[in-house]
Amino acid sequence: MASTNGTTPLQSRNMPWVEKYRPQTLDDLISHKDILSTIQKLISEHTLPHLLFYGPPGTGKTSTILACARQLYKDKDFTSMVLELNASDDRGINVVRGPILNFASTRTIFKKGFKLVILDEADSMTQDAQNALRRVIEKFTENTRFCLICNYLSKIIPALQSRCTRFRFGPLSQEQMIPRLDHVIQEESIDITPDGMTAIVTLSSGDMRRSLNILQSTSMACGKVTEDTVYTCTGYPHHSDIEDILHWSLKEDFTTAYNHILQLKTQKGLALNDILTEIHPLVHRKDFPPAIRMELLIKLADVEHRLASGTNEKIQLSSMVAAFQAVRDEIPSPRREGLEGVPRLVIG
Repeated sequence: MASTNGTTPLQSRNMPWVEKYRPQTLDDLISHKDILSTIQKLISEHTLPHLLFYGPPGTGKTSTILACARQLYKDKDFTSMVLELNASDDRGINVVRGPILNFASTRTIFKKGFKLVILDEADSMTQDAQNALRRVIEKFTENTRFCLICNYLSKIIPALQSRCTRFRFGPLSQEQMIPRLDHVIQEESIDITPDGMTAIVTLSSGDMRRSLNILQSTSMACGKVTEDTVYTCTGYPHHSDIEDILHWSLKEDFTTAYNHILQLKTQKGLALNDILTEIHPLVHRKDFPPAIRMELLIKLADVEHRLASGTNEKIQLSSMVAAFQAVRDEIPSPRREGLEGVPRLVIG
C-alpha cells in the first residue's frame, strides 16, 4: 500500500491507516490475483462490463474498483468521469432518477471512453431503487459502466445480478495479510511481538481493514503491541478467559460460576456475544455424547438469538450457565471425569 498522494506530511500522519495505506493501483493489491488479472485484461481490451463485487468487508472490493478508475482516468478527468455513492448517501428511487440518471445520460464532449458509476454498499438500496436502476443500466450501457459493491449478494435483485459480471472477494488468508501488516509496521516503526501479530491476524478474520484498525488503536493506546494488549484494546475475550469460563460453567455450582463470569466480564469489559463465539469451537472439541452436544449447541444458539433481539445480557448469562449446568448433569460419570482438562485454544 502506498501513502495517499497529494497530502502534506501532517495530513498523512493524522490519517487513519486504512486510508493512508489504501492501494492506489491494481499492482498494489495483495489478493484475488485471478480477479485482478481478469479485470486488467478487460480494461486493456476496452471490454469492461458492468461489475458486481460481493463478499465480506475489508477484502478489497472498493480498493479494487478505485484502482481501476485511476488506471482508466487521469487525475484531472477523475471527478468528471466517476460518480461514487456510498451507503451514507441517500440512494432511494429519487437519487436513481436524479443524479445517477443525469450523470449516466450525459456525454462528455472532449473526453473519450465511458463514465463509471460506483455504488458502494448496494445491498442497502431499496427494492424500488434497484428496479429503477436496472432500466438505467440497460439504457445507458454505451455511455456508462456501473460497479455495484455489496456484502450480501442475496439482497441484490436477480435483474441487476444478470446485468453484471459477478466477482466474489473472499476473506484474506494469513499469508496475504502478514506481509502487508509488516510493511505498515516498518513504515510506522511499531514495536510488536510475534504473538501480537498472530492475535491481530486471528481477530481480524480475513478483514484487512479491521487488522489495520486493531494495529493502529493498539499501538496508540499501549505503545507495544503484544497478544495481551491486542485483546485488552479490542475488548475481546482472551483464550485463557474462555477456558476459565468453561471450567467454571462445568465444574462449579451455578451461583459461583455466574458470579465468577460476571466479575470477569465487568473487569475486562467483555461482551457475552463474543464469549459465545469463542466457546462454540470448544464445545465441538469436548468429549460430549452427540445428543448432549446437540442439546447444548441449540441452547447456546437460543441465547445468541435472544441477545441479537436486544434482551438483558445478565439474564442471558444466567441462561448460558444454566445450559452448561443442565448438560453436565446429563453426562455419564466416566465422561464427566474427562471434563477436568479443558483444552487450550490454538490461535492460528
